[in-house]
Amino acid sequence: MSTDIADSKKAKTCIVIVGPTAIGKTSFAIQVARHFATEIISSDSRQCFKELNIGVAKPSMEELQMVKHHFINSHSIHDTVNAGVFEQYALQKAGEIFKTNDVAVMVGGTGLYVKSFCYGIDELPVISDEIRENIIAEYEFEGMEWLQKEVEKNDPLYFAKGEIKNPQRLMRALEVKLSTGKSIIEFQTQEKKKRDFNIIQIGLEMPREDLYQRINDRVDTMMQQGLLEEVRGLVKYKALNALQTVGYRELFEHLSGDISLATAVDSIKTNTRQYAKRQMTWFKKDKMIRWIGVDDLKNPNDLII
Repeated sequence: MSTDIADSKKAKTCIVIVGPTAIGKTSFAIQVARHFATEIISSDSRQCFKELNIGVAKPSMEELQMVKHHFINSHSIHDTVNAGVFEQYALQKAGEIFKTNDVAVMVGGTGLYVKSFCYGIDELPVISDEIRENIIAEYEFEGMEWLQKEVEKNDPLYFAKGEIKNPQRLMRALEVKLSTGKSIIEFQTQEKKKRDFNIIQIGLEMPREDLYQRINDRVDTMMQQGLLEEVRGLVKYKALNALQTVGYRELFEHLSGDISLATAVDSIKTNTRQYAKRQMTWFKKDKMIRWIGVDDLKNPNDLII
């Protein structure tokens, strides 16, 4: 629970609901939001894209009608969306909700987005379009191995501590170093920003074997709902960053003839389970999160005590 919770000077409260994919965050958040007659801000980095539907497990039309949601279908896959964009968006929406309600609800599993809202993120320098475009062009031509070597050579500090298998993070580190002469690590101060409202973080959990079964079942349901056809309609955009996500990459491989449909579906299940494990590892590091069983909520008022 946040250290800000006991601050009676702050009349407004945002209940932030986190946890791994497929655990039931959406229905839980809707229950809480309806109780407080308030609105929901999604903190999912893929559900904001209007072109993606089945594969990102968006709330159903019925669920969206039950409670007003923000950051759902709010952007295009052609837009630049990152933690900084989300921080500003979410703070603005929270402020709007607080004009008429003392409680707002946030829900989602994108850890970096939740962190940016709760604690803020570091301001990074503006990068020239020329440097950025040159790096992107080189990466597209030379590939991942070239990118890793360039970062290792130019920013060994980041290479030793950062995500060296994530091309977006690697390109960001390289462009910052080439633009400023400083490692991106030097811009990451870890100083937490103060919000003028209370933040209560609630984590949902369940036995791992039960969660993994939910994940497998949900992937089967997505396929029955037409995920393959959704992905087929997005093939020409498969190079976009928004499409570099579980459920889409595997089916792109199938549609290009590299793997069978059965193999693709099995890979989606495996990769989703691995993603859920990474989510839990991320959230468990935040000692401000109060963990409860997904079915243990009796009275939403208990969340703000």
